[in-house]
Amino acid sequence: MGRKRGFAEAPVDSKMAAGCCGVKKQKLSSCSSSSTSSSNNSSDNHCKEVGRVNGFSGCPGGRNMVVNSEMCCFCFDVLYCHLYGYQPPRSPRFTNDPYALKDSRFPPMTREELPRLFCSVSLLTNFEDVGDYLDWEVGVHGIRIEFINEKGSKRTATYLPEVAKEQGWDHIQTIDSLLRKGGYKAPITNDFRKTIKLTRYHSEKMTLSYSEYLAHRQHHHYQNGIAHPLPPYNHYS
Repeated sequence: MGRKRGFAEAPVDSKMAAGCCGVKKQKLSSCSSSSTSSSNNSSDNHCKEVGRVNGFSGCPGGRNMVVNSEMCCFCFDVLYCHLYGYQPPRSPRFTNDPYALKDSRFPPMTREELPRLFCSVSLLTNFEDVGDYLDWEVGVHGIRIEFINEKGSKRTATYLPEVAKEQGWDHIQTIDSLLRKGGYKAPITNDFRKTIKLTRYHSEKMTLSYSEYLAHRQHHHYQNGIAHPLPPYNHYS
């Protein structure tokens, strides 16, 4: 199986950010934050139905999608510059917080893996606080939980909408897995589950393969009248 790693974060609003274990959020009906990941397993390419590059479908509520291929390209830019020792790429046109390239949970990416990678950006939208920890739909909603662990500390954890469906989990299995992900080590009872503060959300997702990234950078580096010079990589010459 391919290894799945997160290597950057690119929120579209500087006040909000998303990560593997928690999401800072504010209540907005518009798009709020994004989470990016990369994979060298083609089975992780979940976004073909969205449409490649600029062929977008709508997102929940009939709005135009905010996530776009340039976000995936920027993640590839960051990773390529990191692996080959180039200066970091120029700031993108979308709002972006500092990205992370060091995560002790995962082995580092290598240059050899780069051509096999797929990069996915998930933009989290439509956050809703709900009173019942079961008030969300598997495969439709992502969920963020907030709870007090056995040591009295507040902890959070989140799963994107596709996680529970891919794993074949029901609501309880998803909640319990998320509690363990958040570091809860005590036995999980139904009474404890009822103390969880749960927020549900939707997600827009875009995925690009490395070859699509190269094609995009070579042929689509002028968008909206703004020039995006190609980085000085040898394979662009």
